[in-house]
Formats: sequence, C-alpha cells, structure tokens
Amino acid sequence: MAESVRIDKWLWAVRIFKTRSLASEACRTGKVKISEVPVKPGRDVAVNDIIEIAQTPITKTIQVKAVLANRVGAKLVENYMTDLTPQEEYDKLKIARETNHEFRPRGIGRPTKRERRLIEKLKKSKF
Repeated sequence: MAESVRIDKWLWAVRIFKTRSLASEACRTGKVKISEVPVKPGRDVAVNDIIEIAQTPITKTIQVKAVLANRVGAKLVENYMTDLTPQEEYDKLKIARETNHEFRPRGIGRPTKRERRLIEKLKKSKF
C-alpha cells in the first residue's frame, strides 16, 4: 500500500468518481472538503480523514480507513473507507429520483416540442 496518495487519486480508487479527471474537477470546484476546508486535487489523504463530497443533491461523508493508489473492485472498497453519510441524505436522493420521473404511455412516441416545453415548465414550477 502507498504511504501517501493524492485525494483525487484516492477518490477515484475507492470508486466515488468514475474517472480521475472528474475527481480532480470536483476538488478544483470546491466540492470536496476535508475538515470543512476545500482541498485541491494534490492534497495528500491520511488515515482517519473525514471527507465531505457534494454530489447533487446529497453530500456524502466518508472516513478514510486506509490509503491506496490503485483502483480496487467494488467489493473491496469497504476495506478502505467507511461511509458516514446519514440515511436522510440517501432518502433525499431517492425522493429526487422518484419525483424527476414522468410517466408516458407506451406507444405514443416522443413528446413534441410543445409537449416538452410544457413538461419542463411543470417541473420548474413550485406548487
């Protein structure tokens, strides 16, 4: 195992982000914080660091168990991190997924431009 590793590489290795460039971009835009301080992609990760990652619409909280440099399989991720994200955040994600889905009967085809605009207007409106 590596003694120290960059945060963007660690986030990619434990499968928080699909690519390392996405992890770097999240760090650069201030979406990744350690001890409530935004970090740059080159910051080293240490064991027991608490990392907060803003992923719309939730904020994930993760504790580092071990440092690793290479990407691991999904089943091995639990050996390197502990997910401290409250259940309310995951409930928020579930609600967002359910409410953002509209039903369209099978066989009537794609919405027209007018129908699409109406759908977007309804989604943006607040009740």
